[in-house]
Amino acid sequence: MTTMRTLPLRLRPGQDLRATLERVARLRGVRAGFVLSAVGSLEDPCIRFAGAAAAISLPGRFEIVSLSGTLSREGAHLHIAIADAQGSS
Repeated sequence: MTTMRTLPLRLRPGQDLRATLERVARLRGVRAGFVLSAVGSLEDPCIRFAGAAAAISLPGRFEIVSLSGTLSREGAHLHIAIADAQGSS
């Protein structure tokens, strides 16, 4: 029987969310993982919207409303919803 292993993380201001998740997964030998939950904020996030060829940078601070996705040896596949100070996403 395989058991689920949890890896709680706390990122510091300025850390790259995706790169940090990928690095921790690689260092901990994660073969097939997923994001269980996330809370926090991002400053000047870069997001690639569905169907877009390139990521865009959004200036300012944003709260993470939702983060889900998978982590594997090939990298991360993440979906995020964020909101600004006025609650717009």
